[in-house]
Amino acid sequence: MIVAIDGPAASGKGTLARRLAAHYGLPHLDSGLLYRAVAHRLSSLGGDLADADAAATVARALDVATLNDPALRGRHAGEGASVVSAHPGVRAALLDFQRDFAAMPPGAVIDGRDIGTVICPQAHVKIFVTASAEERARRRAAELAGRGEPVDREAILADIRRRDERDMSRAVAPLKAAEDAVTLDTTTLDADAAFKAALAIVEARAGERRRA
Repeated sequence: MIVAIDGPAASGKGTLARRLAAHYGLPHLDSGLLYRAVAHRLSSLGGDLADADAAATVARALDVATLNDPALRGRHAGEGASVVSAHPGVRAALLDFQRDFAAMPPGAVIDGRDIGTVICPQAHVKIFVTASAEERARRRAAELAGRGEPVDREAILADIRRRDERDMSRAVAPLKAAEDAVTLDTTTLDADAAFKAALAIVEARAGERRRA
């Protein structure tokens, strides 16, 4: 079973993906970490994130062992990921890795921004997770505060809105819900309620497959 979970930054899709993967005993891939790793590596080399060729070169040589780097969870890596993910060469370089991951038995839970539309259009379950920009900014601020990092709520909200605009308007694989995805708005849901709702969606789709 392949479960594709897409959505904007700080919508809660990563938390849901991890919990669903654990519940069903499936491997989990946070595809956003791939783009964060590319951005972080390019910045470390002194490169320009807007340089499409340089970003693609880094993506082709990406070492997946670096995905555990705590720096990839920071705000700067997230902003950088939104920039490099707009480059067609970067997306092409990471496409096969993601598809190969999903194709390995017994399946996988993958979260990102184009999993249900581009990476795994054949996914058995597609969920598009969203929440208001204000609520997503609140969650991101709480996450940063929990790590002891400085928090500027207005800057975080502006960053989220900027990333939304960039992700939804890019020419290649823009952020959007797949036609057959179920939208889950988590604005008013805590983590447990969101997981319960997501689990119900997966079970409903699984039931449809069994009846078919």
